[in-house]
Amino acid sequence: MAAIKRKAVTDERPAKKVKSAKSDPDAKEEKRTAKPSKSHDKYTEKKKTDKGVAKDEQKTVVKSILQQEDRAFPRGGAIVLTPIEQRQIKVQAERDVLFEQETGRKAPTLEDEDGDRFDEEDLAVPARKKQQQKSRRRDDGDGHAKVTGSGIKIQGLSYKTLLVGSQVLGYVTAITGKDVALALPNNLTGYVPITAISQTLNARIEKLLAADEAQEGGDGDIEDVDLKQLFHVGQWLRATVTSTGTNPAEGKNKRHIELSIDPQQVNGGLDADSVVVHSMLQASVRSVEDHGLIMDLALASLDVKGFVSKKELGVGHDLDKMQEGQVLMCLVTGKGSNGKVLKLSPDASRFSVMGADKHVPVVNEAPVVDAFLPGTAVNILVIEAGPGGVAGKVMGMVETTADVVHAGAGAKDVDLTQKYKIGPKVKGRIIWAVPGDEGGRRVGVSLLENMLALSPPTAKLPENASPNLKAQAAALEHLVPLSTIVDDVKVAHVLPERGLFLTISTGNGTTSPAFAHISQISDSRIDVLSSSTGQFQLGSTHKARIVSYNPLDGLYYVSLKQSILEQTYLRLEDLTIGEVVTGTVDRLILGGKSGITGVLVKLSESITGLVPDVHLSDVQLQHPERKFREGVSVRARILSIDLEKRHLRLTLKKTLINDDTDAPIWKDYAALEPGMESKGTVIKMLPTGAVVQFFGNVRAYLPAAEMSEGFIEKVDEYFHPGQTINVHILSVDAEAQEMKVSCKQSGVLDDEAQGLWDSVTGGQIVHGSVTEKGGESVAVDLENGLRGVVRLGHLADGAPLAKAESALKRIRVGQKLSELVVLTKLERSRQVLLTDKASFIKAAKDGKLVRSFGDIREGMKLQGFVRNVTPEAIFVEFANGVVGLVPKSQVGPDLAGRAGFGLSKDQTVFAWVLSVDAVKERFVLSMREQKDEPEPVAKLSNSAANNITMGQVVKAHIASVKATQLNVRLADGVQGRIDVSEVFDDWDSVANKKAPLQKFKPNDELDVKVLGLHDARNHRFLPITHRQSKAPVFELSAKPSRLEQGSEDLLTLDTVKAGSTQMAFVNNHSEQCVWVNLSPNVRGRIALMDLSDDAGMLQKLEKNFPVGSALRVTVKSVDLVSGRLDLTAKTAAEQVALTLADLSPGMVLPGRVTKVSERSVTVQLSDNLAGPVPLVEMSDDFEQVNPAVYNKNDIVRVCVLDIDMPNKKLFLSLRPSKVLSSSLPVKDAQISRVAQVKAGDLVRGFVKHVSDRGVMVALSARVDAFVKIADLSDRFVKDWKSLVEVDQLIRGRILAVDADAKIVQLSLKASHVDEDYTPPMGIGDLTPGTIITGRVRKVEEFGAFIDIDGTLPKLSGLCHRSEMAEKRVLDARKIYEEGDVVKAKVLSVDIAARKISLGLKAGYFGDGDDDDEEMEEVADDDGGAEVVDAEDEGSDADGGVEIEDDRELHSDADEVDQTDEMDVDEDVATKATPGLKTAGFDWTGDNFGGETTGAVSDSEPDTAATKKRKRTKPEIKVDMTGDLDKYGPRSVSDFERQLLGQPNDSGLWIQYMAFQLQLSEVQKARDIAERALRTIHIRESEEKANLWIAWMNLEVEYGDEERVEEVFKQACQVQDPLEMHEKLASIYIDSGKYGRADAVFERVVANKAFRASPDVWLNYATFLIGKMNDPARGRFMLSRALQSIPTNEHRLLTAKFAALEFHSSHGDPERARTIFEGLITEWPKWSSGWDMWVDLERSRLGQLAEGDGKREAREQVRGLYRRMAAQKMKKRRAKFVFKRWLEFEEGEGDAKGVEGVKRAAQEYVEALAAKGGEGGEE
Repeated sequence: MAAIKRKAVTDERPAKKVKSAKSDPDAKEEKRTAKPSKSHDKYTEKKKTDKGVAKDEQKTVVKSILQQEDRAFPRGGAIVLTPIEQRQIKVQAERDVLFEQETGRKAPTLEDEDGDRFDEEDLAVPARKKQQQKSRRRDDGDGHAKVTGSGIKIQGLSYKTLLVGSQVLGYVTAITGKDVALALPNNLTGYVPITAISQTLNARIEKLLAADEAQEGGDGDIEDVDLKQLFHVGQWLRATVTSTGTNPAEGKNKRHIELSIDPQQVNGGLDADSVVVHSMLQASVRSVEDHGLIMDLALASLDVKGFVSKKELGVGHDLDKMQEGQVLMCLVTGKGSNGKVLKLSPDASRFSVMGADKHVPVVNEAPVVDAFLPGTAVNILVIEAGPGGVAGKVMGMVETTADVVHAGAGAKDVDLTQKYKIGPKVKGRIIWAVPGDEGGRRVGVSLLENMLALSPPTAKLPENASPNLKAQAAALEHLVPLSTIVDDVKVAHVLPERGLFLTISTGNGTTSPAFAHISQISDSRIDVLSSSTGQFQLGSTHKARIVSYNPLDGLYYVSLKQSILEQTYLRLEDLTIGEVVTGTVDRLILGGKSGITGVLVKLSESITGLVPDVHLSDVQLQHPERKFREGVSVRARILSIDLEKRHLRLTLKKTLINDDTDAPIWKDYAALEPGMESKGTVIKMLPTGAVVQFFGNVRAYLPAAEMSEGFIEKVDEYFHPGQTINVHILSVDAEAQEMKVSCKQSGVLDDEAQGLWDSVTGGQIVHGSVTEKGGESVAVDLENGLRGVVRLGHLADGAPLAKAESALKRIRVGQKLSELVVLTKLERSRQVLLTDKASFIKAAKDGKLVRSFGDIREGMKLQGFVRNVTPEAIFVEFANGVVGLVPKSQVGPDLAGRAGFGLSKDQTVFAWVLSVDAVKERFVLSMREQKDEPEPVAKLSNSAANNITMGQVVKAHIASVKATQLNVRLADGVQGRIDVSEVFDDWDSVANKKAPLQKFKPNDELDVKVLGLHDARNHRFLPITHRQSKAPVFELSAKPSRLEQGSEDLLTLDTVKAGSTQMAFVNNHSEQCVWVNLSPNVRGRIALMDLSDDAGMLQKLEKNFPVGSALRVTVKSVDLVSGRLDLTAKTAAEQVALTLADLSPGMVLPGRVTKVSERSVTVQLSDNLAGPVPLVEMSDDFEQVNPAVYNKNDIVRVCVLDIDMPNKKLFLSLRPSKVLSSSLPVKDAQISRVAQVKAGDLVRGFVKHVSDRGVMVALSARVDAFVKIADLSDRFVKDWKSLVEVDQLIRGRILAVDADAKIVQLSLKASHVDEDYTPPMGIGDLTPGTIITGRVRKVEEFGAFIDIDGTLPKLSGLCHRSEMAEKRVLDARKIYEEGDVVKAKVLSVDIAARKISLGLKAGYFGDGDDDDEEMEEVADDDGGAEVVDAEDEGSDADGGVEIEDDRELHSDADEVDQTDEMDVDEDVATKATPGLKTAGFDWTGDNFGGETTGAVSDSEPDTAATKKRKRTKPEIKVDMTGDLDKYGPRSVSDFERQLLGQPNDSGLWIQYMAFQLQLSEVQKARDIAERALRTIHIRESEEKANLWIAWMNLEVEYGDEERVEEVFKQACQVQDPLEMHEKLASIYIDSGKYGRADAVFERVVANKAFRASPDVWLNYATFLIGKMNDPARGRFMLSRALQSIPTNEHRLLTAKFAALEFHSSHGDPERARTIFEGLITEWPKWSSGWDMWVDLERSRLGQLAEGDGKREAREQVRGLYRRMAAQKMKKRRAKFVFKRWLEFEEGEGDAKGVEGVKRAAQEYVEALAAKGGEGGEE
C-alpha cells in the first residue's frame, strides 16, 4: 500500500488528497464506477473516518498541466512535455482504445484507472522517480494493485508486495541437505533453511554439533538430521517470510526469499479458543507414541497440544518413520472435551473441499479474523468481479482478493463478471496474507480447482481416492519436462499489460494452461498486447520454451523470446556429466601459486562453469592468461554437476575432450567393474600414491606400486597434479565409494591367451626376444605371445652383481634369448618371471629344480635364489613361488657377521632342508652343510592312503610336536595330525598344564585311531569320503579310552550343554578373549575377565595362559544359530557376577580397560559393572598422570574408593598406593572427604570445568575446589580464561573450607602458593591481646572502624575513641582519616555477635616492641650514615678502617640515600615498620585539640636517650654529579637519580634495561620493564609502546617462546594490537627467526579486525617474497587480500603487489607488467598508476648493467611515455608527463629521443590550440 502523501496548499497547486489504502473508505465509495445492486448496499456501509479526515471532503478538480508550466511556444515552438511523458500519454491512449474494444465500455478516467498517475506532484518529480512510482501502481501480478468499485485492491502476490512477516501457502518442490524449496503463488519460490523448521529440530542439531565438537564419537542416541526423511516432494506447508533480498551465491540480481515453517511463527500466536474445526494448523512432532503422534502447536496457550491418531496419518506418512521435530500441516478435525487437545489429520487426501458435501472442511466463521490463515478453506461472499480478478469478504469482515490467475480466468477467455455473480458465496482457499500499513492484513485466495483439492502426490493417494482427486494429483506432476521447446502453443487469453495465457499439448490428448509474461514474449520491448490484432492475437500459435511450472498456479511458465529458444541450456538439470559443450571464457580467477586458480566458462546466459587450474590444459601453462582471454570460444567436457550447490565443473584437456572411445564415462561407482579402463586426472599426490579424479564424484586411489612396472622411489617425481593418465580398475566398492586403480598393463586376457597362460608352469624352458631394456630388468616377448621379465639378478650366476650388469650391457633390444627358465607367474601384471642363470637351466633340464612343496624332503640339498633378507632370517624362493626360511642361526659362519648376511636379492644360494611342516606347508632350511643326508622318503602311495578307513587303529610316528597338535606320519608316508584335545581322557592325566604335549618327542611311535580327514582351511575334519587334495591329512585320536572302547564320536556344539564342565586347550589369544578348543571341531571363547580373578596373571596373558595350555572350563552359554560358545575358567564361587552390593570400599579387583579418553579411563569389573577412573586417581604423583599409557583391553588392578548406591555410581582408583600397597612416596595424597583439608594447605589437582564465575578443580574423585576469578592471578588479566584449560594440572593453596556445605575455596595466586605464605586468619584466630595491623576504613565521631590485615573474609573491628589515646578524645575524626595505616591491640572478641573491639593506646604496646626499636635504629638524627665504633667493627690495631670496609660504607650510604630519594611519597615507610603510621600522629595524645609542641610525654620512657648509638668514622664524600652530566648514567644509582626527574622518558628506561643486560641481569631487566610500565603516566601511550617493544625484544633474545607470548598478550591488551603484531614480526625478522615471523603474520591476516587493512597484506607479501624466498605464497596473498579489504582499495593494492615483482630479487617483472596492463586497461585515466609503472621501470633500468638487457628496458620505459602522451590529458598533466619524459631522454636516452619528446609536446600544443584550449586546468 502506498503511503499518504501530504502536500502544502499554494496558489499554484491546489490541496489534493492522494488515493491510498489509508484513505477514507467513504472516499472510496464515492469513486465507484459500477452501479451498486440492491444487495450491495450492506457491504458498502459507511465506516468511521480515518484520523480526522472529513467525510464530505471532495476531491479538487485537477488543473491542466499547462497551467503550471511556461507558455506553450517559447522561442521556436518547443513543447513542455519530456519525451518520456509523451510516451506515457501515447501508451495510455492505446490502452484506453484496447479497453473500449474488448469490453465495449468506456475506458476509466485517469483518476479512476491509475489514481494520481498524472498528478501535479508526478510531473514535478524527475522522470526516473516518476517511472518508479508508475511501476509501483501497475495493475499486474508483479506488484500492481487494481482498485475495484468495492474499494478493495485486487492484487496478486509478487516479490515487491511480499513483506517480512507475510504468510504464504507453499508446495515442496525440492529438498537438499540444508534447505527445502517451496513453490509459492504467482510463480514465486522460497527456501526454508534447516534452522527454520522447528525448535525441536534445532535442539537436535545443537546436540549433533556439540557431539562433533566434543570429539567423543557422538552419542549413539542422536540421529542425524536428513531433510529428505522429514519432508517429501508434493507436501503442502504454510510458511512465514523471514527475509527478502538477493542471494550472493546466485548472483546480484537473483531474488531470494527465505521462509520459516516453525509453528511458533506460522500459527500467528493464536489462542486455543480461536482455533476452529476445519481450519489448517501447522504442528511439529513432539513425541512418537504407539497409538499416534503428540504435536506441538506453539499456540498462545502452551498447555494445549495436538494429537494425530495412527489412522489419521493416511498413506502419506508412516508412524514408524516419523521423527521428533518433523513439521506437518494438519486439518483440525475436532477438539477434546476439555479444550486442551486438538485432533489433527495430516492426510492431504482429506483437505479437498470440492463437491457439495456438507462435511467438507470449510470454515464459515471464527471468533477472530486472525484465525483465517493460509491453507484454510473458506466461504467467500463475492462483492466484486471484473477483468482483474474477484473481490469478496469472509464473515463480512475479512476482505479477500483473487487475481486473474487464481480466479480461473487465465486458461480460457472467461468473463469473471459472468462466472462470479455479486452476492453468492463461493469456496476458496487462502493462499497468502500480507501485513497491511495500519496493522491489518491483505488476504489472497485461490478459486482454482487444484487449490480447492490440495491433493497429495499420486504416490501418497489412498486406494479409495475419488477420480477427481486422482486427476488433480496427476495434474500437479507436470508431464512436459522443463526446458522443452513446444512448437504449437496457442494463445487462449490476452492481458494487455501482463502477458499471454496459452495452452500446451501434454502429448496424451490433453492440454495444460501456460503463461508468458509480457517481458518473455519478445526480445524487443512490448508495452501493450492486443487480443484482436497483431502477432499475438487470440488463437495464434507460437513456438515457446517451458521455463518453469508452478503447482499452486497450475501453470507452465514459458518464454517466446528468440534468445531463450536459441539457448542450448537453460538449467543445470539440462546438462549431463561427460557431455561435450561449447562456451566462451567469462573471466579468470586470480590466486594460487601459479597466479590463476581457474577459468569461468559461460555456456549460456544463466549457466557458468568452473575450469580448475589442473584442467586448463594437458600441459602446464606458464601464462594461461594469454590463452584464455575474455570472450574466447572453447570446447569443454562436463566433469561434475552439483545440483544442491549449483556448481558446474568443466575440463579443457584435449585428451579428455577428444576421447572418442566407446568406453562409458566413469561417473557412478555402481556402474564400474574391475578391469575397466579409462583416462583420469591426477589431482593430489600422497606419500604412498596419488588420487585420480574422473567424472562426477568418482575418485580412485593409485598406489605407488601400481604406477609402473619398475620401482618408483618418489611418486611426486613420476606424476604431478593435473597429469592425465590411463588406468584400469583393480577393485571397486560402490557402497563405500572407494576404488583402486593401476597404471600397469591390464591383466585381462582373451580365451586363447588365457589358455596359454594356464599352460605355463615353473621349471619350463622357453624362448623369446628382448622388447625393452631397463636399468633393473629386461622385458621379453615369448614365442607363445606372453610377456616375460628377467630381473637384473637373474641374468647371471655369482654373488657380485658385476657379472649381471655386464650381461645386461651385452643385451640389445630385438635380441633373441634361448633357454630361459620359468620361475613363476606374476598374476597381477600377467607377466612370467624368467631366469637366465646357467645353474637353473641345468637343474631344470636334469629335473632337479623344486617345482612344488611336495618335492621337498628333509635332508635334501636345494638350489634357490634370495627373495628377501631380514635381520633375523633369509627367505629363499624356488619355482612356482615356493619359499623356504633360513633362520639366522643356520646361516653359514662366513656370512653371519656381514650386513644383510652378504647376500643380495635374486642371488643363487644352496641350502639343506632341516624340517618340513606338512600341515602349514612350511619348511626350514640351513646353509650349513649337512653331512648325514638321509635317504629321500618314498613318495606318497595313493593306494596306501586309500586303504585307510574310518575307525581303523594304526601305528604312527611323531614327525613334529606343536603346542596344540602332534604331526605324525603313517605307513607309506601318509600324514596325519592329533589334536591336543584327542590325547588326554581327563584333567588328571594332564601332567604339565601349561605344555600338555611336552612329554612327546619326535619319532615316538603311537597307536592312533582314524577319525576322518582334516580340513586345514576351515579348521574342522571331514569324513574320509570328502577327499579334496592329492595329499590328505588324517584327523587322528590317541585317547586311551577311544582306542579301548572303539568310539569314534566326537564332541559337537549341539551336544554341549550350558553349565557343564569341560576340558579345554588354549588355541590363540585376541584383544578381548582367549580362544580354546574342546575338540577338533568345537571352539569356544573365554572372556579375559572370566579367566581369573588374579590381575597379575591376566596382565601377562601369554605367559600364564600360553597356546596349548589346559584349562578346566564351565559352559556359560551356547548359541547354535551363530555357532558361538561362551566359557569361563572361574570356579563356581568365582562365577557369581559382581554387583554394587557385593563391593565395599578398599576392595582391590582386576578390571579390563574398555575406554580411554583425555580425562578418564573406564574399567569394566564384570559384564554389568564398570566405572571411570578420573585423572586424580591414576597416580600418586599427578605429574606422572598420562591416560595414554592405558590401552583398550588392558588388564589393571583397581581399588574401590566409594559406592554411591542411590545413583548407582562407582568410584575407582588406580593409585599404586591403593592397589599395590606400594611403599613409594605419595606426592599427592588422596583426599576422600572435605574434612581432610584445611585452610593453608598446598594441594594439586586438575581443572575440571571453567565457567563464567570461576574455575572448578578436582582434588580427588569426590572432592572439588572452587577458584574465584580474583584468585587466579596476582595481576589483572583481561582474558582470564586463557590462564587455565580443562584437564590442566594446577597447584594452589586452600583459602577456606566449609565441611558442612562441602565447599573448598582455592587460590592459584603466586603470592598464595609461595612456601612462606601465611594463611589468613578468621575471627576464631583472634584472641584478646593479639597485636594486629590494619587500615582505617571509616571514621565516626565515636570511633574508627579498622580493616584487619591478613583475614579472610575481611574482618573489621571498632576502636572506640576512649581507646585511642591516654587522654580523652572528643572527636575521632580530628585524629584519623580514612586510609590511615595503624597498629592496634585486640581488646575483646565476640564470636557469636561477630564483634571485635580494638585499642590504639600507646600503652598497649609497651617498651619491648621490637619493631619500634628497629625503627629507631634505621636512621640517624641527621639522616646520614651512622658512625660505627672501630672496636665494635673489628678494626686493625691502629684503629683505622680498611679501604674495602670504607667502600662498603659508601655503598651502604648510597643505597640509603637512593632509597630515600626514590620513595619520595613513602617517606614514612622508610622510617617505620611497614604497615604502621608514625608520622603525623602523637602516640601520647598531647596534641589533641592543641598546637604541636614536639614534646614527649613524661609517661613514655625516653628510649631514644638511653639507647646506645653505634659510631663509625666520618666519611669523605665526593660529588660526582658532574660526571653524570658528562658521561651519562653509569651505575644503578645514576639511573635512579635521572629517573626521579624523568620518570616518563622511555629512552632512559630502555638504557637502564640495556645496562642490566650488560651485567647479565636478565631478570632485573624484566623487573625494570614492569616497573617502567607502572611508572610512566597513562597518557604517555607512545612511551609505553616503546617499553613494550623493548620488553618483547628482550624476551625474543633472552627468553623462551612462552615468555614472549605472555609479554605479547599483555602488550596487545593495553596497546594497539595491530601495531604490537607488526612490531613482534619485525623483531622476529631482525633476529632471523623467519618461521615465527611467518606465524605472526598468519595470525594477523586471520584476524577479522586486522585483515581489512591493505598494509597488512602488503607487508606479509613483502616478507614472503623478500625474506622467505617464497614468491608463490606472496602472490597468493593478493587473492586473499582482495576478499578482505574494501573494494576501493583493490586497485592500489594490486599495483603495489605488482611493484613487489620489480623490487624483489625473486620477482618476475613480466608478471608485474601483465598486472599493470590489466589495471591500465580497466582504468586508462588512472594517472597515478601510469606514474607508478613508469617509475618502477625506470628504477629497474637504473639497476641494470650496460648490455644486460638495458636496451630492451630503455625501450620499455620509452614505450610507456609514448602511450601516456597519446592519451587525452589536461594541460597540467601533459606538462608533467612531457617534463618527466624529457628528463628520462636526457639522462638515459640520446639526442634523437630528446627531439622525439619535443616533437610530441609540440604536436600536443598544436592539437590543443586547434580545439580551442579545451584541456583547461584540472
